[in-house]
Amino acid sequence: MKKHLLRLLTLTALLVLSPGGFSQPSGWVTPYPAFKVIENLYGVGTLDLSVFLITTSEGHILINTGLEDSTALIRENIESLGYRLEDISILLTMQAHWDHVAAFSEIQEISGAKILATEKDKRILEDGGFSDPHFGGRETFRPVKVDRIIRQGDLVSLGGLELMVHEHPGHTEGSASYSFKVREGGKDYDVVIANMGTINDGKKLVVEPTYEGVSEDFAGTYRRQKEMPVDVWVAAHGSQYNLHEKYSPGQSYDPETFVDPEGFVAEIDRLEGLYLRQLSSEMAMP
Repeated sequence: MKKHLLRLLTLTALLVLSPGGFSQPSGWVTPYPAFKVIENLYGVGTLDLSVFLITTSEGHILINTGLEDSTALIRENIESLGYRLEDISILLTMQAHWDHVAAFSEIQEISGAKILATEKDKRILEDGGFSDPHFGGRETFRPVKVDRIIRQGDLVSLGGLELMVHEHPGHTEGSASYSFKVREGGKDYDVVIANMGTINDGKKLVVEPTYEGVSEDFAGTYRRQKEMPVDVWVAAHGSQYNLHEKYSPGQSYDPETFVDPEGFVAEIDRLEGLYLRQLSSEMAMP
């Protein structure tokens, strides 16, 4: 099964066009069954676009929403777990790019959820992506109103859950990760929902930078992420945290499935290496 899914991910190199004309992997729209990551954290997104549900007794948190037409798929996955889309109380994003937030508006209308975002991603969410320094005006979505600004070290609290905010800019100016602790089977786990420091094609670091300070933002994000306590980690794309190597649909739940602290640091190191090579290349330009 794992080999089959890895082959399917490879085949998603066959591309479909997004509404804005960009090529997007078909894995972004390919359905994928809901799965339990650990304790009250679930994956409810597509084959490669991550959407995470954190459940509590007083409502739920949804992190990311995928593309604009993802609502029905997300609803189906949430209901398969025995929960309701209407009970989402808080919407969070890891990065204000259309492939992660385009269904915010519809899901907010259905659930009445409050939208929380970092200050620098707030602008992009509220103008529908037009002010995004990299994709602005080319990939857009229905604007939403942000109800609360969240900052480094803030706690998002709901039903006894305390989710810590980590500002990890670079991929977008306001990119954020989240962390919390769970206890299962008498063991404590540090859980990180990480926005990794990937560099989009065409993004500039120092020569006509995509935005002022982007290079410093990436460097700071790599450093801070490597300092985070982590046992279990997931990311904005399944391919970024090797979802399909760690898990196959239908396999028995095990809280150790996504325990991978070494893999977290290794992926940060890999991305930092790509960043340093691009930085060196740009600085060597005449």
